[in-house]
Amino acid sequence: MFTGIIEQLGRVARTVDAAGNLTVTIEPNTMWADLSLGESIAVNGTCLTVTTWDHAGFTVDLSRETLAKTAPHWQAGHKVNLERAMTAQARFGGHVVSGHVDGVGEVLNVEAQPGAYTMTVRAPAALARYLVPKGSVTVDGVSLTVVDVGGPAGSRADLRADEFTLWLVPHTLDVTTLHTWTAGTQVNLEADQMAKYAERLLLMRDWTPPSPGPAASGGNEVSA
Repeated sequence: MFTGIIEQLGRVARTVDAAGNLTVTIEPNTMWADLSLGESIAVNGTCLTVTTWDHAGFTVDLSRETLAKTAPHWQAGHKVNLERAMTAQARFGGHVVSGHVDGVGEVLNVEAQPGAYTMTVRAPAALARYLVPKGSVTVDGVSLTVVDVGGPAGSRADLRADEFTLWLVPHTLDVTTLHTWTAGTQVNLEADQMAKYAERLLLMRDWTPPSPGPAASGGNEVSA
């Protein structure tokens, strides 16, 4: 489990293809001294397992499924956002983040504002129902507040139902990869976990489990 508060940036040092899967070596700005085998690290919002490490970096394996369902951030030289799994003693500064990417969105525009930047992002249509004004969303692993949303119950009529806006302060841009985003950048999106649980509960209210079928005969009857 993660919070969407980025600890530091890293760089994809190298990649090795293995029959469509990918082994990726990542070098953090400062390597953690207490990293352990099998530990989970969110890399641009994707929960990955540490397979090896040394003083300079660590490696993770990406399956073809992961590569197909996440933004193309895995080229050598690419900067990535890093967050280790939260501990019970940590401050919960963001929101509940699983590191399971729900879909890939696209940055539509970036505009400089006094003391901040605004960005408009288009999400996959299936995620539109989880976007609410002033709600939470994870974008490339960063916990952010949705400002405006289009569509039903939205806050801006000029936006589509699958489009939302973000306001980013200079500190966020300084400590994450968000300062590299431009129109057309693809980003990993994870909707608020609480919204997905609430939806599932509502959908299951009237569900009735199927009745069990007749018991199969054991074939041990003895005729008189």
